[in-house]
Amino acid sequence: MSVEPQTRVLLEQMAASGAPSSLSDLPLEAARAALQQLSRTMDVARSEVGRTEDREIPGPNGVVPVRIYWPAAMPAGSPPPILLLFHGGGYALGDIGTHDNMARFYCARAGVVVINVDYRRSPEHKFPAGIEDCYAVLQWAAAHGGELGANPARIALTGDSAGGNFSAALCQAAKTRNGPAISFQALVYPAVDQSVGVNYPSRKALGGGEYFLSLKDIAWISDMYFTDQAREGLSPLASPLLTSDLRGLPPALIITAGLDPLLDEGRLYHERLVAAGVPSEYRCFDGTIHGFLSFAGALDAGREGLALVADRVGKALRG
Repeated sequence: MSVEPQTRVLLEQMAASGAPSSLSDLPLEAARAALQQLSRTMDVARSEVGRTEDREIPGPNGVVPVRIYWPAAMPAGSPPPILLLFHGGGYALGDIGTHDNMARFYCARAGVVVINVDYRRSPEHKFPAGIEDCYAVLQWAAAHGGELGANPARIALTGDSAGGNFSAALCQAAKTRNGPAISFQALVYPAVDQSVGVNYPSRKALGGGEYFLSLKDIAWISDMYFTDQAREGLSPLASPLLTSDLRGLPPALIITAGLDPLLDEGRLYHERLVAAGVPSEYRCFDGTIHGFLSFAGALDAGREGLALVADRVGKALRG
């Protein structure tokens, strides 16, 4: 497989750092700390926003912490739309902090109010705890967005990896649960098929560990997330790709990485959305790896991917 030059340098730096080649080789708290360190050293530069506020939103089992970001310019009489951001990190490792700069970038570039959701993580909280937290925040945003000075009638969802799974699954949940209305979804290298025994060619070809995310990592993540993957992995909340009827879902942007084991399922989800009549734009960033938007401080592709998400979200929510 051809690796683009900046990604090759990044992979060489990771290998030379002396850190374990796989986060799954570390104890859980050490893996969380390692991801936070990667975020601090590789993240996109911090964007200036109008203000931020940490809040606690009523959830299905206690409160859900969120961080809300307002753009610097809040035009009178034209409240900005809302973007919910669900962080990646294998349902277990990421948090508000690892995706703070990403949230700031989206807020500043798209001119939207961003709600960065600190959902319950595995393994302390198994499926479907995290995604139900996110659904509760979606409901809250639709009911109370006006109190934020935002437009609750124009809401988009985005997330990377595990967060992309949540975004796709919540669009389906909002359809079957009769709301809230979602205007757009931006799925970044999403995990959309977590059924047992999946056999996509990209997983076999790219999952050996040379390209950051490995099949070993995916199995570790699944073991922490599910109590019974054979049963739960068939749920549309876990594997939105398996849903038979995708009609009526929000327009989508789907981003994949050419060296990501999750490449095939992301592309297939786009194809199935289009076949169901859902407007969907697909962009594969060839030669780079899973997680590349979080490495935007080192990768031009990461900055381009962030800009693509922000621009498509801004256009869709104001269209």
